[in-house]
Amino acid sequence: MADDDTLRSVSIERVSTGRYVARNARGGTLPLSSNDDAGFSPVELLLAAIGGCTAVDTDVVTSRRAEPTEFTVTVSGDKIQDKETGNRMENLAVTFRVAFPEGDDGDRAREVLPRTVRLSHDKLCTVSRTVELGTPVDVSIDEG
Repeated sequence: MADDDTLRSVSIERVSTGRYVARNARGGTLPLSSNDDAGFSPVELLLAAIGGCTAVDTDVVTSRRAEPTEFTVTVSGDKIQDKETGNRMENLAVTFRVAFPEGDDGDRAREVLPRTVRLSHDKLCTVSRTVELGTPVDVSIDEG
């Protein structure tokens, strides 16, 4: 069992058919949708979590050296529907488009960028590490 300082959780509440809101312990909310509206789908949230995790790690290190002039992370993948193994994502790819100003500070940021992205992917990003390691998910019903 995880200690209180390691436990993370969100709750998902149904708002209406196909519309939900995720809430975290700090009071943040995020709309989810299974409809074709502007809300994020659960798969899009997975992609955002993978990219967001590595983006945060990378931004913290590089922006200490120079403020980026461009910082965009794109995450893509193919949604597979397989009768034998079930639905899943394949071919996940995270692409950074980052630019820094000319000069010594920008040079230092550019120098640490590849190592920082790799370190985040290989060790630091909890989200992509969890996906890549294939952590089991326990599902239960609380009939309370």
